[in-house]
Amino acid sequence: MTDLTTGKPFPVLLRFSLPVIGGNLFQLLYTLADTIIVGQTIGEDALAAVGATAVVIYFILCFIQGLTNGFSIVLAQSIGARDERSARRNIAASVYISLLFSVSITILTCLMAPGIISLMKVPGGIRQDAEVYLLVVLAGTGTTVLYNLISNILRALGDSRLPLVFLVFSSILNVVLDIVFIVPMGMGVGGAALATVLSQFLSAVLSIAAGVRKYSLLRLSREDWKVSRGSIRVNLSLGCIMGFQMSVMCIGQLVMQASVNALGTEAIAGYTAATKADQLSVLVNNAFITSTAAYTAQNYGAGDIQRIRSGIRASLIITEITDLLMIAIILIAEPFIVPAFVSAASPAVYGYARTFFSVTLPFYPVLGLLCVFRTAVQSMGNAWAPFTACIVELAARCSASIALGAAIGYAGIVLSSPLAWIGADIVVIPAYIIMMRRFSAGAGLRHRA
Repeated sequence: MTDLTTGKPFPVLLRFSLPVIGGNLFQLLYTLADTIIVGQTIGEDALAAVGATAVVIYFILCFIQGLTNGFSIVLAQSIGARDERSARRNIAASVYISLLFSVSITILTCLMAPGIISLMKVPGGIRQDAEVYLLVVLAGTGTTVLYNLISNILRALGDSRLPLVFLVFSSILNVVLDIVFIVPMGMGVGGAALATVLSQFLSAVLSIAAGVRKYSLLRLSREDWKVSRGSIRVNLSLGCIMGFQMSVMCIGQLVMQASVNALGTEAIAGYTAATKADQLSVLVNNAFITSTAAYTAQNYGAGDIQRIRSGIRASLIITEITDLLMIAIILIAEPFIVPAFVSAASPAVYGYARTFFSVTLPFYPVLGLLCVFRTAVQSMGNAWAPFTACIVELAARCSASIALGAAIGYAGIVLSSPLAWIGADIVVIPAYIIMMRRFSAGAGLRHRA
Protein backbone atom coordinates (compact mmCIF):
# COMPACT_ATOMS: atom_id res chain seq x y z
CA MET A 1 0.00 0.00 0.00
CA THR A 2 1.06 3.60 -0.60
CA ASP A 3 0.86 5.85 2.43
CA LEU A 4 -0.51 9.24 1.33
CA THR A 5 -0.18 10.69 4.84
CA THR A 6 3.59 11.24 4.44
CA GLY A 7 5.82 13.08 1.97
CA LYS A 8 5.47 16.48 0.30
CA PRO A 9 1.89 16.87 -1.00
CA PHE A 10 2.72 18.18 -4.49
CA PRO A 11 4.95 15.27 -5.65
CA VAL A 12 2.77 12.74 -3.80
CA LEU A 13 -0.35 13.91 -5.63
CA LEU A 14 1.45 14.19 -8.96
CA ARG A 15 2.91 10.68 -8.74
CA PHE A 16 -0.47 9.27 -7.80
CA SER A 17 -2.31 11.23 -10.52
CA LEU A 18 -0.15 10.34 -13.52
CA PRO A 19 -1.13 6.64 -13.69
CA VAL A 20 -4.77 7.61 -13.13
CA ILE A 21 -4.56 10.07 -16.03
CA GLY A 22 -3.10 7.30 -18.16
CA GLY A 23 -5.88 4.96 -17.11
CA ASN A 24 -8.58 7.53 -17.83
CA LEU A 25 -7.12 8.28 -21.24
CA PHE A 26 -7.15 4.60 -22.12
CA GLN A 27 -10.71 4.41 -20.81
CA LEU A 28 -11.51 7.24 -23.20
CA LEU A 29 -9.98 5.07 -25.92
CA TYR A 30 -12.87 2.65 -25.39
CA THR A 31 -15.46 5.19 -26.45
CA LEU A 32 -13.23 6.85 -29.05
CA ALA A 33 -12.61 3.48 -30.70
CA ASP A 34 -16.36 2.89 -30.88
CA THR A 35 -17.14 6.26 -32.39
CA ILE A 36 -14.17 6.49 -34.79
CA ILE A 37 -14.54 2.97 -36.14
CA VAL A 38 -18.33 3.24 -36.31
CA GLY A 39 -18.18 6.62 -38.04
CA GLN A 40 -15.50 5.61 -40.53
CA THR A 41 -16.76 2.11 -41.37
CA ILE A 42 -20.55 2.34 -41.05
CA GLY A 43 -21.25 6.04 -41.55
CA GLU A 44 -22.61 9.29 -40.15
CA ASP A 45 -25.99 7.81 -39.19
CA ALA A 46 -24.33 5.07 -37.15
CA LEU A 47 -22.17 7.64 -35.37
CA ALA A 48 -25.31 9.63 -34.58
CA ALA A 49 -26.94 6.46 -33.20
CA VAL A 50 -24.03 5.90 -30.81
CA GLY A 51 -23.91 9.59 -29.86
CA ALA A 52 -27.66 9.85 -29.27
CA THR A 53 -27.43 7.26 -26.46
CA ALA A 54 -24.03 8.23 -25.09
CA VAL A 55 -25.39 10.51 -22.38
CA VAL A 56 -27.74 7.76 -21.11
CA ILE A 57 -24.79 5.40 -20.76
CA TYR A 58 -22.81 8.18 -19.12
CA PHE A 59 -25.69 8.68 -16.68
CA ILE A 60 -25.38 5.06 -15.51
CA LEU A 61 -21.58 5.33 -15.41
CA CYS A 62 -21.81 8.47 -13.27
CA PHE A 63 -23.84 6.65 -10.63
CA ILE A 64 -21.43 3.70 -10.68
CA GLN A 65 -18.41 5.96 -10.33
CA GLY A 66 -20.04 7.96 -7.55
CA LEU A 67 -21.11 4.79 -5.72
CA THR A 68 -17.67 3.17 -5.85
CA ASN A 69 -15.93 6.48 -5.08
CA GLY A 70 -18.00 6.66 -1.91
CA PHE A 71 -16.82 3.16 -0.98
CA SER A 72 -13.19 4.15 -1.60
CA ILE A 73 -13.46 7.22 0.66
CA VAL A 74 -14.74 5.10 3.56
CA LEU A 75 -11.96 2.57 2.92
CA ALA A 76 -9.24 5.24 2.64
CA GLN A 77 -10.32 6.77 5.95
CA SER A 78 -9.93 3.34 7.62
CA ILE A 79 -6.50 2.93 6.04
CA GLY A 80 -5.42 6.40 7.16
CA ALA A 81 -6.54 5.49 10.69
CA ARG A 82 -4.49 2.23 10.48
CA ASP A 83 -7.65 0.19 11.19
CA GLU A 84 -7.16 -2.98 9.12
CA ARG A 85 -10.17 -4.83 10.52
CA SER A 86 -12.48 -1.97 9.59
CA ALA A 87 -10.86 -1.74 6.14
CA ARG A 88 -11.51 -5.43 5.41
CA ARG A 89 -15.14 -5.21 6.45
CA ASN A 90 -15.62 -2.07 4.40
CA ILE A 91 -14.31 -3.94 1.36
CA ALA A 92 -16.76 -6.78 1.99
CA ALA A 93 -19.63 -4.33 2.46
CA SER A 94 -18.82 -2.61 -0.83
CA VAL A 95 -18.86 -5.97 -2.63
CA TYR A 96 -22.30 -6.87 -1.25
CA ILE A 97 -23.76 -3.49 -2.21
CA SER A 98 -22.17 -3.63 -5.69
CA LEU A 99 -23.65 -7.07 -6.41
CA LEU A 100 -27.13 -5.94 -5.40
CA PHE A 101 -26.85 -2.78 -7.47
CA SER A 102 -25.50 -4.59 -10.57
CA VAL A 103 -28.39 -7.06 -10.72
CA SER A 104 -31.05 -4.44 -10.01
CA ILE A 105 -29.85 -1.76 -12.40
CA THR A 106 -29.17 -4.21 -15.26
CA ILE A 107 -32.70 -5.63 -15.16
CA LEU A 108 -34.33 -2.22 -14.70
CA THR A 109 -32.45 -0.36 -17.44
CA CYS A 110 -32.74 -3.13 -20.03
CA LEU A 111 -36.51 -3.18 -19.55
CA MET A 112 -36.63 0.61 -19.84
CA ALA A 113 -34.36 0.88 -22.93
CA PRO A 114 -37.12 1.30 -25.57
CA GLY A 115 -38.81 3.97 -23.46
CA ILE A 116 -35.48 5.75 -22.95
CA ILE A 117 -34.94 5.90 -26.71
CA SER A 118 -38.36 7.50 -27.15
CA LEU A 119 -37.77 9.94 -24.30
CA MET A 120 -34.47 11.03 -25.85
CA LYS A 121 -36.28 11.96 -29.11
CA VAL A 122 -33.92 9.82 -31.20
CA PRO A 123 -34.74 10.31 -34.92
CA GLY A 124 -36.51 7.36 -36.56
CA GLY A 125 -33.72 6.72 -39.07
CA ILE A 126 -31.22 5.83 -36.36
CA ARG A 127 -33.60 4.51 -33.70
CA GLN A 128 -32.95 0.79 -34.25
CA ASP A 129 -29.15 1.12 -34.12
CA ALA A 130 -29.38 3.35 -31.06
CA GLU A 131 -31.54 0.82 -29.23
CA VAL A 132 -29.22 -2.09 -30.07
CA TYR A 133 -26.15 -0.19 -28.87
CA LEU A 134 -27.88 0.89 -25.65
CA LEU A 135 -29.17 -2.60 -24.81
CA VAL A 136 -25.79 -4.28 -25.23
CA VAL A 137 -24.01 -1.72 -23.06
CA LEU A 138 -26.71 -1.84 -20.38
CA ALA A 139 -26.59 -5.65 -20.31
CA GLY A 140 -22.90 -5.31 -19.41
CA THR A 141 -23.50 -2.94 -16.48
CA GLY A 142 -22.11 -5.52 -14.05
CA THR A 143 -18.71 -5.43 -15.75
CA THR A 144 -18.60 -1.65 -15.37
CA VAL A 145 -19.45 -1.92 -11.66
CA LEU A 146 -16.82 -4.63 -11.16
CA TYR A 147 -14.08 -2.62 -12.87
CA ASN A 148 -14.81 0.62 -11.04
CA LEU A 149 -15.09 -1.18 -7.69
CA ILE A 150 -11.71 -2.89 -7.87
CA SER A 151 -10.03 0.19 -9.36
CA ASN A 152 -11.29 2.43 -6.55
CA ILE A 153 -10.35 -0.12 -3.90
CA LEU A 154 -6.79 -0.23 -5.25
CA ARG A 155 -6.61 3.56 -5.38
CA ALA A 156 -7.85 3.80 -1.80
CA LEU A 157 -4.86 1.59 -0.97
CA GLY A 158 -2.67 4.20 -2.68
CA ASP A 159 -2.06 2.12 -5.84
CA SER A 160 -2.92 3.96 -9.04
CA ARG A 161 -0.59 1.93 -11.26
CA LEU A 162 -2.04 -1.57 -11.15
CA PRO A 163 -5.41 -0.64 -12.71
CA LEU A 164 -3.52 1.17 -15.49
CA VAL A 165 -1.48 -1.88 -16.49
CA PHE A 166 -4.50 -4.04 -17.25
CA LEU A 167 -6.52 -1.18 -18.68
CA VAL A 168 -3.83 -0.58 -21.32
CA PHE A 169 -4.01 -4.21 -22.36
CA SER A 170 -7.80 -4.31 -22.48
CA SER A 171 -7.96 -1.00 -24.38
CA ILE A 172 -5.83 -2.49 -27.13
CA LEU A 173 -8.08 -5.56 -27.08
CA ASN A 174 -11.11 -3.28 -27.37
CA VAL A 175 -9.79 -1.73 -30.58
CA VAL A 176 -9.04 -5.14 -32.05
CA LEU A 177 -12.48 -6.50 -31.15
CA ASP A 178 -14.15 -3.36 -32.54
CA ILE A 179 -12.57 -3.96 -35.93
CA VAL A 180 -13.23 -7.71 -35.90
CA PHE A 181 -16.87 -7.44 -34.81
CA ILE A 182 -17.74 -4.56 -37.16
CA VAL A 183 -15.77 -5.24 -40.35
CA PRO A 184 -15.44 -8.99 -41.07
CA MET A 185 -18.31 -10.12 -38.81
CA GLY A 186 -20.67 -7.29 -39.80
CA MET A 187 -22.18 -6.87 -36.31
CA GLY A 188 -22.66 -3.10 -36.70
CA VAL A 189 -23.02 -0.83 -33.68
CA GLY A 190 -23.91 -3.82 -31.51
CA GLY A 191 -20.45 -5.23 -32.18
CA ALA A 192 -18.83 -2.00 -31.01
CA ALA A 193 -20.81 -2.13 -27.77
CA LEU A 194 -19.98 -5.81 -27.21
CA ALA A 195 -16.27 -5.14 -27.73
CA THR A 196 -16.32 -2.49 -25.00
CA VAL A 197 -18.16 -4.74 -22.52
CA LEU A 198 -15.87 -7.74 -23.07
CA SER A 199 -12.70 -5.65 -22.83
CA GLN A 200 -13.78 -3.98 -19.60
CA PHE A 201 -14.72 -7.33 -18.07
CA LEU A 202 -11.26 -8.71 -18.80
CA SER A 203 -9.63 -5.64 -17.28
CA ALA A 204 -11.67 -6.07 -14.08
CA VAL A 205 -10.88 -9.78 -13.72
CA LEU A 206 -7.14 -9.26 -14.22
CA SER A 207 -7.09 -6.34 -11.78
CA ILE A 208 -8.81 -8.42 -9.10
CA ALA A 209 -6.42 -11.35 -9.57
CA ALA A 210 -3.32 -9.15 -9.38
CA GLY A 211 -4.69 -7.08 -6.48
CA VAL A 212 -5.46 -10.12 -4.35
CA ARG A 213 -2.01 -11.50 -5.06
CA LYS A 214 -0.24 -8.22 -4.22
CA TYR A 215 -2.21 -7.02 -1.19
CA SER A 216 -2.98 -9.22 1.81
CA LEU A 217 -5.71 -6.77 2.81
CA LEU A 218 -7.78 -8.01 -0.16
CA ARG A 219 -7.60 -11.66 0.95
CA LEU A 220 -10.74 -11.60 3.02
CA SER A 221 -11.41 -14.35 5.55
CA ARG A 222 -14.83 -15.86 6.29
CA GLU A 223 -15.02 -13.61 9.34
CA ASP A 224 -14.43 -10.49 7.23
CA TRP A 225 -17.53 -11.26 5.15
CA LYS A 226 -19.69 -11.09 8.28
CA VAL A 227 -20.06 -7.35 8.02
CA SER A 228 -21.94 -5.28 10.55
CA ARG A 229 -24.98 -3.17 9.82
CA GLY A 230 -22.80 -0.18 10.60
CA SER A 231 -20.37 -0.99 7.77
CA ILE A 232 -23.22 -1.52 5.32
CA ARG A 233 -24.92 1.69 6.46
CA VAL A 234 -21.81 3.89 6.19
CA ASN A 235 -20.83 2.57 2.75
CA LEU A 236 -24.38 2.57 1.43
CA SER A 237 -25.02 6.08 2.72
CA LEU A 238 -21.94 7.77 1.28
CA GLY A 239 -21.91 5.62 -1.86
CA CYS A 240 -25.55 6.26 -2.72
CA ILE A 241 -25.34 9.96 -1.93
CA MET A 242 -22.30 10.35 -4.19
CA GLY A 243 -23.80 8.11 -6.85
CA PHE A 244 -27.07 9.99 -6.83
CA GLN A 245 -25.17 13.26 -6.76
CA MET A 246 -23.19 12.38 -9.90
CA SER A 247 -26.32 11.08 -11.60
CA VAL A 248 -28.11 14.34 -10.85
CA MET A 249 -25.36 16.11 -12.78
CA CYS A 250 -25.97 13.79 -15.71
CA ILE A 251 -29.71 14.48 -15.75
CA GLY A 252 -28.86 17.98 -16.94
CA GLN A 253 -26.76 16.48 -19.71
CA LEU A 254 -29.68 14.25 -20.66
CA VAL A 255 -31.78 17.39 -21.10
CA MET A 256 -29.01 18.91 -23.22
CA GLN A 257 -28.71 15.77 -25.37
CA ALA A 258 -32.48 15.66 -25.90
CA SER A 259 -32.39 19.32 -26.99
CA VAL A 260 -29.57 18.58 -29.43
CA ASN A 261 -31.32 15.44 -30.73
CA ALA A 262 -34.33 17.59 -31.64
CA LEU A 263 -32.08 19.62 -34.00
CA GLY A 264 -31.43 16.63 -36.28
CA THR A 265 -28.70 14.17 -37.28
CA GLU A 266 -26.10 16.77 -38.27
CA ALA A 267 -26.35 18.50 -34.90
CA ILE A 268 -26.07 15.14 -33.10
CA ALA A 269 -22.99 14.15 -35.13
CA GLY A 270 -21.22 17.49 -34.56
CA TYR A 271 -22.11 17.54 -30.87
CA THR A 272 -20.95 13.91 -30.47
CA ALA A 273 -17.58 14.53 -32.12
CA ALA A 274 -17.00 17.65 -29.99
CA THR A 275 -18.04 16.02 -26.71
CA LYS A 276 -15.74 13.07 -27.36
CA ALA A 277 -12.81 15.49 -27.61
CA ASP A 278 -14.13 17.38 -24.59
CA GLN A 279 -13.92 14.14 -22.61
CA LEU A 280 -10.13 14.45 -22.77
CA SER A 281 -10.30 17.32 -20.28
CA VAL A 282 -13.09 15.72 -18.27
CA LEU A 283 -11.12 12.51 -17.77
CA VAL A 284 -7.95 14.37 -16.82
CA ASN A 285 -9.94 16.33 -14.24
CA ASN A 286 -11.41 13.03 -13.02
CA ALA A 287 -7.87 11.77 -12.44
CA PHE A 288 -7.20 14.67 -10.10
CA ILE A 289 -10.56 14.02 -8.43
CA THR A 290 -9.42 10.45 -7.76
CA SER A 291 -6.03 11.46 -6.38
CA THR A 292 -7.50 14.30 -4.30
CA ALA A 293 -10.13 11.95 -2.85
CA ALA A 294 -7.63 9.27 -1.82
CA TYR A 295 -5.18 11.81 -0.42
CA THR A 296 -7.80 13.81 1.52
CA ALA A 297 -9.59 10.74 2.89
CA GLN A 298 -6.38 9.11 4.18
CA ASN A 299 -5.23 12.32 5.85
CA TYR A 300 -8.70 12.96 7.23
CA GLY A 301 -8.60 9.49 8.76
CA ALA A 302 -5.21 10.38 10.23
CA GLY A 303 -6.59 13.69 11.57
CA ASP A 304 -3.98 15.88 9.82
CA ILE A 305 -5.82 19.08 8.88
CA GLN A 306 -2.73 21.06 7.88
CA ARG A 307 -1.66 18.35 5.44
CA ILE A 308 -5.13 18.37 3.90
CA ARG A 309 -4.89 22.13 3.38
CA SER A 310 -1.47 21.85 1.70
CA GLY A 311 -2.66 18.99 -0.49
CA ILE A 312 -5.71 20.86 -1.75
CA ARG A 313 -3.53 23.83 -2.63
CA ALA A 314 -1.17 21.55 -4.58
CA SER A 315 -4.09 19.82 -6.30
CA LEU A 316 -5.48 23.18 -7.43
CA ILE A 317 -2.16 24.17 -9.00
CA ILE A 318 -1.82 20.86 -10.85
CA THR A 319 -5.44 20.85 -12.03
CA GLU A 320 -5.51 24.42 -13.34
CA ILE A 321 -2.20 24.09 -15.20
CA THR A 322 -3.47 20.89 -16.80
CA ASP A 323 -6.79 22.49 -17.79
CA LEU A 324 -4.93 25.28 -19.59
CA LEU A 325 -2.86 22.63 -21.37
CA MET A 326 -6.05 20.81 -22.42
CA ILE A 327 -7.43 24.03 -23.90
CA ALA A 328 -4.29 24.45 -26.00
CA ILE A 329 -4.33 20.83 -27.18
CA ILE A 330 -7.98 20.93 -28.26
CA LEU A 331 -7.53 24.27 -30.06
CA ILE A 332 -4.60 22.84 -32.02
CA ALA A 333 -6.43 19.60 -32.80
CA GLU A 334 -9.81 21.20 -33.61
CA PRO A 335 -9.54 21.01 -37.44
CA PHE A 336 -8.89 17.28 -37.23
CA ILE A 337 -11.55 16.28 -34.69
CA VAL A 338 -14.63 15.97 -36.90
CA PRO A 339 -12.79 14.13 -39.74
CA ALA A 340 -11.51 11.64 -37.14
CA PHE A 341 -15.09 10.63 -36.35
CA VAL A 342 -16.97 11.18 -39.61
CA SER A 343 -15.71 10.66 -43.14
CA ALA A 344 -17.04 13.25 -45.63
CA ALA A 345 -18.87 15.21 -42.92
CA SER A 346 -21.13 18.06 -44.03
CA PRO A 347 -20.14 21.70 -43.29
CA ALA A 348 -22.97 21.88 -40.75
CA VAL A 349 -21.36 19.11 -38.66
CA TYR A 350 -18.11 21.11 -38.54
CA GLY A 351 -20.05 24.20 -37.50
CA TYR A 352 -21.78 22.50 -34.60
CA ALA A 353 -18.48 21.12 -33.30
CA ARG A 354 -16.75 24.51 -33.64
CA THR A 355 -19.51 26.26 -31.71
CA PHE A 356 -19.21 23.74 -28.87
CA PHE A 357 -15.50 24.45 -28.44
CA SER A 358 -15.87 28.23 -28.71
CA VAL A 359 -18.39 28.27 -25.87
CA THR A 360 -16.95 25.58 -23.57
CA LEU A 361 -13.14 25.87 -23.62
CA PRO A 362 -12.81 29.26 -21.83
CA PHE A 363 -14.56 27.79 -18.78
CA TYR A 364 -12.28 24.77 -18.20
CA PRO A 365 -10.53 26.47 -15.23
CA VAL A 366 -13.94 27.00 -13.61
CA LEU A 367 -14.59 23.25 -13.94
CA GLY A 368 -11.16 22.56 -12.40
CA LEU A 369 -12.07 24.56 -9.28
CA LEU A 370 -15.31 22.63 -8.95
CA CYS A 371 -13.60 19.24 -9.25
CA VAL A 372 -11.01 19.93 -6.54
CA PHE A 373 -13.20 21.68 -3.95
CA ARG A 374 -16.16 19.34 -4.31
CA THR A 375 -13.90 16.30 -3.91
CA ALA A 376 -12.16 17.77 -0.87
CA VAL A 377 -15.45 18.43 0.91
CA GLN A 378 -16.78 14.96 0.08
CA SER A 379 -13.62 13.21 1.25
CA MET A 380 -13.89 14.87 4.66
CA GLY A 381 -17.31 13.32 5.17
CA ASN A 382 -19.53 16.19 4.00
CA ALA A 383 -21.78 14.79 1.28
CA TRP A 384 -24.58 17.34 1.59
CA ALA A 385 -22.78 20.48 0.43
CA PRO A 386 -21.66 18.78 -2.82
CA PHE A 387 -25.17 17.36 -3.22
CA THR A 388 -26.63 20.86 -2.88
CA ALA A 389 -24.13 22.03 -5.48
CA CYS A 390 -25.34 19.30 -7.80
CA ILE A 391 -28.95 20.39 -7.39
CA VAL A 392 -27.87 23.94 -8.28
CA GLU A 393 -25.91 22.56 -11.22
CA LEU A 394 -28.90 20.54 -12.40
CA ALA A 395 -31.28 23.48 -12.15
CA ALA A 396 -28.86 25.78 -13.99
CA ARG A 397 -28.11 23.27 -16.74
CA CYS A 398 -31.74 22.32 -17.40
CA SER A 399 -33.21 25.81 -17.24
CA ALA A 400 -30.39 27.34 -19.29
CA SER A 401 -30.44 24.64 -21.98
CA ILE A 402 -34.20 25.02 -22.42
CA ALA A 403 -34.43 28.81 -22.12
CA LEU A 404 -31.22 29.72 -23.94
CA GLY A 405 -31.78 26.96 -26.48
CA ALA A 406 -35.12 28.50 -27.35
CA ALA A 407 -33.64 32.02 -27.41
CA ILE A 408 -30.37 31.57 -29.30
CA GLY A 409 -30.38 27.95 -30.44
CA TYR A 410 -27.52 25.43 -30.28
CA ALA A 411 -25.01 27.84 -28.69
CA GLY A 412 -27.43 28.42 -25.82
CA ILE A 413 -27.71 24.69 -25.17
CA VAL A 414 -23.91 24.39 -24.99
CA LEU A 415 -23.58 27.45 -22.73
CA SER A 416 -25.72 25.75 -20.08
CA SER A 417 -22.75 23.62 -18.93
CA PRO A 418 -20.42 26.53 -18.03
CA LEU A 419 -23.29 28.28 -16.25
CA ALA A 420 -23.93 25.12 -14.24
CA TRP A 421 -20.23 24.89 -13.21
CA ILE A 422 -20.28 28.49 -11.99
CA GLY A 423 -23.41 27.86 -9.93
CA ALA A 424 -21.91 24.76 -8.29
CA ASP A 425 -18.65 26.60 -7.49
CA ILE A 426 -20.63 29.23 -5.61
CA VAL A 427 -21.78 26.45 -3.25
CA VAL A 428 -18.75 24.20 -2.74
CA ILE A 429 -15.96 26.77 -2.41
CA PRO A 430 -17.52 28.56 0.59
CA ALA A 431 -18.37 25.13 2.08
CA TYR A 432 -14.69 24.14 1.91
CA ILE A 433 -13.56 27.41 3.49
CA ILE A 434 -16.05 27.08 6.35
CA MET A 435 -15.06 23.45 7.02
CA MET A 436 -11.35 24.26 7.13
CA ARG A 437 -11.88 27.19 9.49
CA ARG A 438 -13.95 25.01 11.78
CA PHE A 439 -11.38 22.21 11.74
CA SER A 440 -8.54 24.68 12.39
CA ALA A 441 -10.45 25.86 15.43
CA GLY A 442 -10.49 22.29 16.71
CA ALA A 443 -14.15 21.52 16.03
CA GLY A 444 -15.59 18.76 13.90
CA LEU A 445 -12.45 16.92 12.72
CA ARG A 446 -12.64 13.30 13.73
CA HIS A 447 -9.22 12.05 14.78
CA ARG A 448 -9.03 8.33 14.24
CA ALA A 449 -6.82 6.06 16.32
